Amino acid sequence: MKAVVITTPGGPEVLQLQEVEDPELKDNEVLIKVEATALNRADIFQRKGMYRPLSGSSPYLGLECSGTIEAVGKQVSRWQVGDKVCALLSGGGYAEKVAVPAGQVLLAPPGVSLQDAASFPEVSCTVWSTVFMMNRLSAGETFLVHGGSSGIGTFAIQIAKYLGAKVFVTAGSKEKLAFCKNLGADVCINYKTEDFVARVKEETEGKGVDVILDIIGPEYFRRNLNLDSLSFDGRLFLIGTMGGAVTEIDRRVVLSKRLTIQAVDLRYRSPENKAAIVREVENNVWPAIVAGKVKPVVYKYFPLSEAAEAHRLMESSQHIGKILLLP
Repeated sequence: MKAVVITTPGGPEVLQLQEVEDPELKDNEVLIKVEATALNRADIFQRKGMYRPLSGSSPYLGLECSGTIEAVGKQVSRWQVGDKVCALLSGGGYAEKVAVPAGQVLLAPPGVSLQDAASFPEVSCTVWSTVFMMNRLSAGETFLVHGGSSGIGTFAIQIAKYLGAKVFVTAGSKEKLAFCKNLGADVCINYKTEDFVARVKEETEGKGVDVILDIIGPEYFRRNLNLDSLSFDGRLFLIGTMGGAVTEIDRRVVLSKRLTIQAVDLRYRSPENKAAIVREVENNVWPAIVAGKVKPVVYKYFPLSEAAEAHRLMESSQHIGKILLLP
């Protein structure tokens, strides 16, 4: 098969489409002929040599895909050859075929093209597991997502609104904020021209929001913990380090407002844990997608041979939503 290979850690130019061996299919896995895969920020870090794949997993990039099942392992009972699916991967999506544990596979949602279904597994599993399973965002609460125009952000806006939360977002342009507003965001803040802490305080009458999802990192960390940003018993979840990896924390602020700070990397969770999250997503998110309340947000499609150009677009941060690669 063909796959995108990192020839050496570095810039987008190190990505090359090459002939490689087909994946080996384990007894608990299915083999998917890839229809599409989606870019994630983790792919950028892995390309640079800063984010190692799990031991025993595919060396190739790609944390999600959609496609058609070509073969099933001996222990697999739910899935059959020919099923149209999408899947959460530990790697290997930038290829014509990928093997994945059967528990990490979802039926492609009706009403969504098989290509666009590739935009859902990583964002839905990330947002559902962090914002809802761990931080218990519920109807009537307030939710702030930084980077509202990202793949994570555009999905988080839709599912949070669907479940009855009031949604705040930050983004860096009028175009991106207008897009977030159209998706359902209630309060849209331009972080380049406004102080989001002051705006959150104003919009919540001094209370602060209940849950913050932060993909930025240290640049926003202390401001998220500012007494005006989170409410009493507020929850902050960190899922990215775009702004760096190191910061400081004033424990007095955390203690005084009984704040909860959590972080997790979905990729490094066990297959059993991933399977549990996938089933939660199937039960709670897929109905919203089927009903048309949560829609794929795809900015651009690239052929697999142009993975380097797709990476350049992602690093420019000019896109809104997901970027897909098509074998």
